Amino acid sequence: MNTPRPTLARHLLCLLLVFNLAACAGRDAFPLVPVAEAGDAAIAAKHQIFVATTRAPAEDPSFVFTGTRADHISFARIGMTVPATHELGSVERALGKKPDPSRYFTPTDVSLYKKENGFRNDLNADIRRNGGRALVFIHGYNTSFDEAVYRTTQIVHDSNYAGTPVLFTWASAGRTLDYVYDSNSATVARDALEQTLRLLQKSGASRIDIIAHSMGTWLAMEALRQLAITDDGTLGNKLSDVILASPDIDIDVFRSQMRRYGQPQKPFLVLLSRDDRALQVSGLIAGNRPRVGGYTDEAALAELGVVVADLTEVQSADRLNHAKFADNPLLIQMLGEQLSQDRGLADDSDRAAGRVQTFGSALGQTVASAAQIVVTTPGEVFNVVLGN
Repeated sequence: MNTPRPTLARHLLCLLLVFNLAACAGRDAFPLVPVAEAGDAAIAAKHQIFVATTRAPAEDPSFVFTGTRADHISFARIGMTVPATHELGSVERALGKKPDPSRYFTPTDVSLYKKENGFRNDLNADIRRNGGRALVFIHGYNTSFDEAVYRTTQIVHDSNYAGTPVLFTWASAGRTLDYVYDSNSATVARDALEQTLRLLQKSGASRIDIIAHSMGTWLAMEALRQLAITDDGTLGNKLSDVILASPDIDIDVFRSQMRRYGQPQKPFLVLLSRDDRALQVSGLIAGNRPRVGGYTDEAALAELGVVVADLTEVQSADRLNHAKFADNPLLIQMLGEQLSQDRGLADDSDRAAGRVQTFGSALGQTVASAAQIVVTTPGEVFNVVLGN
């Protein structure tokens, strides 16, 4: 009787874990059908989400874009409202039914652009109205188009971001078992993300921020690496905060990307958590290689030019512990505070320690037992005690 090889056993374990995660995280795509706005008393805010995508258009226009790859970049703008009953860290959705704007996030209009010029003109006008600031959100693996739009709206709203939100959405299949397909889709999207960032650079924006999540962090780093190769890694000094949440990147790949990019003018912010179940699985699939989002040597990461926030002890509504940056009410507000600052966490140690401590104390009120955020900068470590 033959004994299975260790590699085969590991692959079987991966499959079992993936099926377990699928039971927790499996979702279907849902339409984005515009609905009339509710009265002002029922609405907390209205947001215009600008969209650049490598997804193919949907045959059913109510789904707007699919998980299939297109051979070109497309542009759109989606109006969204947030209900007055919204709770920080949540995405209230009416899954499978017509949304009530007084209770759910609701699309109010969907505009598709036939040409880049029209998108650029509307984008430029919105950036001017918002003080020259733009935020690019890049989602992760297993994300349908509608999920990407809802998550972008929630991040922008809960962080109280004052600029123009831009969703860059690549062709994720939105299915748990399509990890390899999604990885290849992210690779296909590198040039399109670079094109989008250059479009923003020429738009009149004075400050461009980036938040990337999960597999989207690899895509963001690849686009930034490409920009650095052309000696434009700072987008003409317009690049400001780069926040990498739960990075699904092999640690050696990240070292290579950062070496090629060089020391950032403003340290990138890496949010990691050692209890991230999704990254544990992706690490197994990748040959039992550690992912940046679960790495245990924060000092080594900081030497690459990043600030590391270890969120392991922070609670999340996400059972996989993979979206703490957006699900935890105080964390998303802390990110908003970071995005509103003109200087980075590592620029002024005293001010940084005070800001982290203030938000850490507030965050501690949301956990039942003692916890902490450990912030490691290129020059110092802050241990922020949370809870009792």
